[in-house]
Amino acid sequence: MDSYNRTALSDANHTPHRVVSLQPSATVTLRDLGLLDRLVACTKYCLDVCPELGERDVVIVSDSWSAQAEQIIAAQPDLVLASVPYQLEAVAQILKAGVRFLGLAPRTLADIYADIAAIAGIMGASAEGDAVIGGMQARIDHVRQRTAGMPTRRVFCEEWGKPIIASQPWVAELVETAGGEFIGAPGKQTTADDVAAMQPDVILAAWCGAGDRVPLEKMVVQRRWQQLPPTKAQRVFCINDELLNTPASTLIGGLDAIAWALHPELFEKPRGIRQIGLNADG
Repeated sequence: MDSYNRTALSDANHTPHRVVSLQPSATVTLRDLGLLDRLVACTKYCLDVCPELGERDVVIVSDSWSAQAEQIIAAQPDLVLASVPYQLEAVAQILKAGVRFLGLAPRTLADIYADIAAIAGIMGASAEGDAVIGGMQARIDHVRQRTAGMPTRRVFCEEWGKPIIASQPWVAELVETAGGEFIGAPGKQTTADDVAAMQPDVILAAWCGAGDRVPLEKMVVQRRWQQLPPTKAQRVFCINDELLNTPASTLIGGLDAIAWALHPELFEKPRGIRQIGLNADG
């Protein structure tokens, strides 16, 4: 066997071929890398972002927070991908079983790029990972350039409704990319009165696990937001959960939704956003 073939065989032997993903973002990244065929188990939430998994023989397991080590180990993985929050006892058991574990904890877009690069590196697909990251950055730069010089709109974006929790720092970055000013503290709890006092021009709701089902009309009534400028101007929107709360390439769909909500005169309406007082088709 020549040296090239020996090197290729060595690389193949050290590249994971049985992966368990406990986080939709990791599953999306495997898809983007063209490596879904190595996925042997994932969570039910992964099916929401990668519906094509429904056609594959993939075991459904609990997510990072409720992970059951026995479930995961039974899938005989050589790599487990997870993200915060973790079920620490399950993580300890997985590590004791000798399974490689890659834990992610992104907060910013830079963190997300680093996570994509880390997954790509351990999977032996660094070039493909660079391409995914480059594609995201190119789209972000395009939106930033297109909104440059446009009026800045004050935006409140929430990832949960009861209690009200502002969206994560990476969403704040996307809002600013689209020509907005993110108001409130990213990832922190707030109140309806405090949001009203911050005088938003646009309100975005992307509740974790709610898909596109945030009840906008009911929400503004319960919070006594009927007289707020964004409510009167019908600038209250629901953005599909996976577009803003899945820290992976799916965020570009979220950016497109934000850009349209802030500047409908510049962008066509994308899929995954619904406006208060209008039907799903706008």
